[in-house]
Amino acid sequence: MASILALIAAFLFALAATLQQKGALNLPTISLSDPKSLARLAGQTMWLLGTVALLVGYVVQAAALDRGRLAIIQPLLVTTVIFALPLGYFLTHQHVGKREIIGALVIIFGLGMFAYFGDPAGGNENAPNNEWAIAIGVLVALSVILLGFCRRNEDNLTVRAAGYGTVSGIMFGLSASLTKPTLDGLHESVGTMLSHWYCYALALSGILGFVLQQISLGTGRLAPSVATVSVANPIVGISIGVLLLDERFAQPNWHIVVAVVGLGVALVGAVVISLAHEAAKEDTIGGGAPEGAPAAA
Repeated sequence: MASILALIAAFLFALAATLQQKGALNLPTISLSDPKSLARLAGQTMWLLGTVALLVGYVVQAAALDRGRLAIIQPLLVTTVIFALPLGYFLTHQHVGKREIIGALVIIFGLGMFAYFGDPAGGNENAPNNEWAIAIGVLVALSVILLGFCRRNEDNLTVRAAGYGTVSGIMFGLSASLTKPTLDGLHESVGTMLSHWYCYALALSGILGFVLQQISLGTGRLAPSVATVSVANPIVGISIGVLLLDERFAQPNWHIVVAVVGLGVALVGAVVISLAHEAAKEDTIGGGAPEGAPAAA
């Protein structure tokens, strides 16, 4: 049931990203330096529908995490890239070719290997505060570095889509990880949940991830945006699940090796989709602006 819920959440995230991008394409460039550009999104019907789908996806993902392990639920969200391909094709006229289809099949194969041979089990719902502090500090530092790189490459839409998408995925992965202790407190009472810092950190990281994803989607580069979010999110989730929450993979050791290889294959598939999509865009530049690109600022 947890895996099925994770796949449903992945579909909702793909639908949300596609609808939000469709709404953002009607607006000038979206940027952190121009808060009004973010506020204008609220006037776009498609963007609002995408936001509703995103919120429902969060709820479904939380239900999956409440029933399963972080190290298996988060990798399944890589399928968001697969769902985004047909949705992007029909809703925003994104290019889908042989390389994108091959990448999708590679993701399915890799995730199948990971789920079958990995079978993460055990683990805790929470970790000591000092360990959380170290993990959050590392993720924040990495995010600041990536955002600085994005600001130095504002004119490169692909770099912006991938950079902001990666930081968004990091924030979503952190938010998902904090869902475990937050739900643990909620099972006792709402008051217990609100008395701990986890729920507030969850909300803050989730909001930051949401805002950064809008900037990434606003570039018009759906494939690299969704791919980087879908790759960074599970990497953060698996890392926290294993290092902080003591989730362990199935034995014998060769199962672990095959599972890790399978996850790597799935992530490579997501990157292949991103690169293939951008290569197709480059082929159309001579005929005018790439399809799906936002209006000039």
